[in-house]
Amino acid sequence: MPNRIAATRGIDHVGLTVGDLDRSRRFFVECLGWQVVGENRAYPAVFVSDGMTRVTLWQAETPGEHVAFDRRKNVGLHHLALKIADLAALSDLHARVSAWPDVVVEFAPELVGKGPRVHCMVREPGGVRIELVCTPAVDAG
Repeated sequence: MPNRIAATRGIDHVGLTVGDLDRSRRFFVECLGWQVVGENRAYPAVFVSDGMTRVTLWQAETPGEHVAFDRRKNVGLHHLALKIADLAALSDLHARVSAWPDVVVEFAPELVGKGPRVHCMVREPGGVRIELVCTPAVDAG
C-alpha cells in the first residue's frame, strides 16, 4: 500500500449528546477543571475545553426519555478517552470523579492489557462513557 499523507489534521472537537446538559457542564467544569469556551442556549449546547481538547455538549431533545448507549447494539461513539498526566494524577482524579454526584464508575484504575498503560471507565452525569488513561514513564534503568 503506498504511503499517503492524511487529508486530516487531528480532531477539532468532539460533539456529545447528553441527557442533562447542566449536570454534564458542571462535571466537566467543576470536577475535571475544564473551561466553558462558548454556548448556544437556543440549541442548547455548551462548548468546553481543557486547553488541548474541545468538546461540544448537546442537550438530548427530550431529557429523561433518552436511550442510554449500548456498546453492543448502537453505532456511534463508544467512549471519550482523556489523557491523564501520570498515575498519581489518575488516582486523584478517579477519587474525585467517583465521589461526584450521579457518576457511575464502571471500573477503577487497572492495566490496559499487560500495561504499561493504566485506565478506568466512568459514565458522567449526562450518560457519556469517559475513559481516563495514562501511560506511566517506563524506567529504563
